[in-house]
Amino acid sequence: MDVIVVGGFLGSGKTTTIINMGKYLAEKGKKVAIIVNEIGEIGIDGDVIKRFGFDTKEITSGCICCSLKVGLRTTMNTLVNVYKPDIIMIEPTGIAFPHVIRNEVELMNFGEEVKIAPLVTLIDGSRFKQLMKEVKEFAMRQIIDAEILGINKVDLIEPIRIPILEASVQQLNPKAKVVLLSARDTGEKFENFMQEILPDVKGVSEKIQTAAAAEKNSGPIESQETEDSIKASGVGSYSAEFSIKGGENLSTEAARELTTELMNTIKVQVLKLNPEFVGHIKLFLDNGMETVKQSVTIYYEDPQEDIIKSKEGALPTFKILSAVSNVDKEALKDAVNSSVKETFEKRGIYVHKAGHEHNHGHHEHKQQENVQRIVNIKGMKE
Repeated sequence: MDVIVVGGFLGSGKTTTIINMGKYLAEKGKKVAIIVNEIGEIGIDGDVIKRFGFDTKEITSGCICCSLKVGLRTTMNTLVNVYKPDIIMIEPTGIAFPHVIRNEVELMNFGEEVKIAPLVTLIDGSRFKQLMKEVKEFAMRQIIDAEILGINKVDLIEPIRIPILEASVQQLNPKAKVVLLSARDTGEKFENFMQEILPDVKGVSEKIQTAAAAEKNSGPIESQETEDSIKASGVGSYSAEFSIKGGENLSTEAARELTTELMNTIKVQVLKLNPEFVGHIKLFLDNGMETVKQSVTIYYEDPQEDIIKSKEGALPTFKILSAVSNVDKEALKDAVNSSVKETFEKRGIYVHKAGHEHNHGHHEHKQQENVQRIVNIKGMKE
């Protein structure tokens, strides 16, 4: 059984990459489990994965970027002892230190049955300059700790700039393997990426076993890891879920118009808080038939849209997850809530906030839960 941790800052393309990794491995006959964690308990990306046709089951509560020793251990024990997948992939929130999570798995002492693959950090190559400006220290930490650095979204970069970017990233972490990819393209680059992580998908390669052993022999791993990744990131975050009244007959086209207007309204407010923000703002509007997802990852970006078929029997709902660099979380919360109220009510649609909003702070996570999901991707093994 292999465990793969895929980290990276907000908006680096982790969810798309994880979905395609799961498909790739399932096609090789592997049974895969995915642990998905987000900033708040509003599971937008978990829902996206589910809508792609994968079976989803909620396992436990607990935020792995804050309280690793309870939630992640319980989930891993369930997977290893009950589901027994061939491969477990963990997608931490973008403001976690991925190496902390990988170290926690190692300290669980599952024995030789569980092998730890090289630690992966994804970098959004199209935003690299801005990331180094807005969240340099935090992004550097994710890069330096990685064993494989995937420069993602190369399709959005001018070809002449790619070698320069590749050299810059390699200079930051000379020991890591740097791989170019576009998570939306599962061609040759993606195949190379997968081969670096799992050179032999039929079994754990000697290369991976040797890498894991070398790290264990390099010195003791601190079991009392207390780093506050959220504080270190400098990111303010707010997530919420709303029920919708008056939107029962909302068409997909109308939902697209509404979410685009809302995203632009929120973006205007966020720009007032930080004119050069990076992060991830995600909207998720389900009209009961289709779900419109909008996202923005940087101050100059236009909203990016995806349409996903709703699950059977879905009720109209709206979810939002916002995580923005160098902003006060209360100011972000006010900006989001006022924008949501204004945009929906303009159309005669009234939204009511569900009772589990989540403002993510280092001490608050003890009182507030974060939904943690596993996703079983059906391979040849059941």
